[in-house]
Amino acid sequence: MYWDLKIYRNIMKVQAGVILVFLLAVFGSGALEETDQDQNALEELVVETLMKPESCIETSEMGDTLQIHYTGRLLDGKVIDSSLSRDPLVVELGKRTVISGLEQSLLGVCLGQKIKATIPAHLAYGKRGYPPTIPGDSVLEFEVEVVSLTKQTAWQRLVNDVLPLVCLALVPTLLGLVGLYLYNKASAQRSNKRAKDKKSKLKKK
Repeated sequence: MYWDLKIYRNIMKVQAGVILVFLLAVFGSGALEETDQDQNALEELVVETLMKPESCIETSEMGDTLQIHYTGRLLDGKVIDSSLSRDPLVVELGKRTVISGLEQSLLGVCLGQKIKATIPAHLAYGKRGYPPTIPGDSVLEFEVEVVSLTKQTAWQRLVNDVLPLVCLALVPTLLGLVGLYLYNKASAQRSNKRAKDKKSKLKKK
């Protein structure tokens, strides 16, 4: 009877252990998935529209110039920078004059629009941060108002888009010309050296 009771208790312990492991697997995986989703969410730029004018005919594109007022914060609400007490910030899209996440959030906006951009660390100041104001791996929040939007002119488009391609296409030609010049120079030097050697030999005779 004693051994039967002991075996029964051991079986119950094993069953309890199996149930515990099962519950940990179910709820633990759910928690991990939720954590992964939160982390993935912080890896992407999130842009919310706070206010948009009724008439939004022209929207911003690469090459356009914007003037914006902004307030930047850490996720705990601490203000890291603001333009509200000074002149608007001038941003020419594509020139990388601001952090990548902020520049991306300004694409497709119109005059008078207000947005809120939640910017992951890799699109802001990365692992190094911006000491002492911004710690490393910080997610930033920017509230932005577009106070001016100037579309790029045909000349600006030519300079920004076409000219770099032309220069890139000319690189092989320029390299070829430089190579040809160096080859001709080396050949001329060899010819001059041979001519001098012949003159020296004739003088010795």
